[in-house]
Amino acid sequence: MHAVGSSANVQTSAEKCRPAASQLPIIPSSENEMSIKGAAVCRVLEGNADYCEFEGEVRVDSNTSTVFLMITAAAAHTTSWVIQPYPRKGIPYVKNWTILATNKENNNIPKCSKKHSLPAILFSLGGFSGNHFHDFADLIVPLYSTSSHLKRKVHFLATDYKPWWPSKYRKLLDMLTKHAILDIDREKLVNCYTKIILGLRFHKELIINSQDHVSPPAGITQETNIPSMSQFRQLLRETYSLKRKEALKWKKGGGIRPRLVIISRKKTRIITNEGEIHRAARKQGYEVILAEGETSANLTEFGQLVNSCDVMMGVHGAGLTNMVFLPDNAILIQVVPLGGIDVFAKLDFGNPAEGMKIRYLEHKIGMKESSLLQQYGINDPVIRDPMSIHRKGWDHLRKVYLDNQNVTIDVPRFRATLSKALTLLRPSI
Repeated sequence: MHAVGSSANVQTSAEKCRPAASQLPIIPSSENEMSIKGAAVCRVLEGNADYCEFEGEVRVDSNTSTVFLMITAAAAHTTSWVIQPYPRKGIPYVKNWTILATNKENNNIPKCSKKHSLPAILFSLGGFSGNHFHDFADLIVPLYSTSSHLKRKVHFLATDYKPWWPSKYRKLLDMLTKHAILDIDREKLVNCYTKIILGLRFHKELIINSQDHVSPPAGITQETNIPSMSQFRQLLRETYSLKRKEALKWKKGGGIRPRLVIISRKKTRIITNEGEIHRAARKQGYEVILAEGETSANLTEFGQLVNSCDVMMGVHGAGLTNMVFLPDNAILIQVVPLGGIDVFAKLDFGNPAEGMKIRYLEHKIGMKESSLLQQYGINDPVIRDPMSIHRKGWDHLRKVYLDNQNVTIDVPRFRATLSKALTLLRPSI
């Protein structure tokens, strides 16, 4: 279920007389594309995200969750596309919007209440928003990727609006637009634009595909300053006053300890011997800081803390998203829990590291390091055959390996990973 503003059901007398969008003659577009006069307007991106981009007369009617694209050439029928303006398709808490391309002479289409000279981007704040990882992977990075070429001259229209979300990311949003985010679901007016983007450019988690920005649809001006994760991280440095662009070039005996931040977890995937890891790292020459990466409400303060560090380590989870604040050439050490979740670990944090200019290391939890061994026993499929648990579906996998597993890191084995990190911090000759 998605939250809909109370104004969504309010109609004026004129609106009661016109046909609903569903009553218009419609020819559905193909499953993966909607075209107007041979040019693709809506499509499914590589990351399986719905995405539409149109330049011309646009009318946004919140009462029916419909965006009308007014076509100058005579059209015998209305072409339609239904979009979930969120990077992950088919998930709950995301409202469907209908895109209708129709003849501008069609008198059944609602008239403009307010005209805007700037373009608009319509996207959903539903889905998994509120989770630190998904806030960045599904919303902030795609929103930057989609809007950066507009140089803050853009209106953000948010469906499934959550008031706390713009408040939490206010500083960053102010770097992307000069205007307050509009709760489009509660609008009574028909807002009209000359350019609109529906959905967000999404390639893969925390990765920007610059090639997707090279050939824009017909009618859309070629972009300059193509966005990248490197530029996004520079934006973070400017937004949150992050002083360090590069990690320490460490020299043994140089007098300066590299800083290691351990992302601590308190509910699931807890490192039960965190104190031992702390002491071992100090003996190897690190200055060690403990921090809770998912609960920090002050992004500026936490971002500055992470940016002051050269190495970040933690168990697979949303807290590792704070790698975006690390300086260039820093090192991320991901502790990967037992259970065959290596693919997810790489997808979420390992693969994005390269685009952020971060070096990536892993410590894979062995059978004896996992709390699951004592809970299930050595002969249970949970231990011996994790793929049999995977085949039962994501919910079962998550319950067993993510929600109910703690780790006790093998300190002697982990020392080798800490040593490798120190080696990587040394300046190349």
